Amino acid sequence: MTYDNSSRPAESPRPAADPGVPRRDPLPLLGRTALVTGASRRRGIGYAVARRLAAYGAGVYLHHHVPHDSGQPWGADPGGPDAVAAGVRELAVPGAEVAHGPADLARPDAPARLLDTAAEALGGRLDILVANHALSGSDGPLGTLDAAMLDAHWAVNTRSVILLAQAYARRRQPGLPGGRIVMLTSGQDLGDGMPEEIAYGLAKGALASATRSLATTFADLGVTVNTVNPGPVDTGYAVGTLRERVAGRFPGGEWGTPDDPARLIAWLATDEAGWITGEVINSEGGFRR
Repeated sequence: MTYDNSSRPAESPRPAADPGVPRRDPLPLLGRTALVTGASRRRGIGYAVARRLAAYGAGVYLHHHVPHDSGQPWGADPGGPDAVAAGVRELAVPGAEVAHGPADLARPDAPARLLDTAAEALGGRLDILVANHALSGSDGPLGTLDAAMLDAHWAVNTRSVILLAQAYARRRQPGLPGGRIVMLTSGQDLGDGMPEEIAYGLAKGALASATRSLATTFADLGVTVNTVNPGPVDTGYAVGTLRERVAGRFPGGEWGTPDDPARLIAWLATDEAGWITGEVINSEGGFRR
């Protein structure tokens, strides 16, 4: 089910500037639809993004791959995907769909199938793509790398995102408002980089490098493309000495929370951000390297 927008005025891909008093729409994404990948844990960034988009009026499809989380130190969400979706659904506006489904994005055919499934679940149209998923772990410094590590990170963290964007482009009709793609990177180009996670940093860096090219590719469709580096965010892995050491590098002495980057990502999905494209934006709370 999608929201009936028939009572709303027609919108152009980039609305003309309003010479009157600026006002903010309390439901800036009403009638829009979004796919958020990697939204499988209530402590994660994907969940926070999905809740923001739903609260702003969008219908949302949540992608999950529970086997990945189950193999990590933080584990899968104890309530499973249904509990994650329920937490998003409680913020959705009446009539806006919230659905979810699995996909192993390491498979070459999975990104296109996931995007089609999400679009059909949301009424046949997909406006917003937030590529939040990532392969974590199975990595190390240069001396421990092998071809399998490199291939695994490339497949999930880079290839699948490009294939999702390709599938989005094939479905997107020119002239529709609200086309948005937001990818996530990891600050691998800042400070000393990520010498202990070479495969992960390389794969995420490729997304940052592709941002401007994708923005140019999607310009004729009226779609903006941006990438967000969320910085160190406590999604359940910030424990022990790691928590203390990293917290001390923030001016306020506190880690970021999932809703910190989610606020930026959700704003990039609105019409207010329609003039921003091709940018890699750091949302790090003043983190000092």
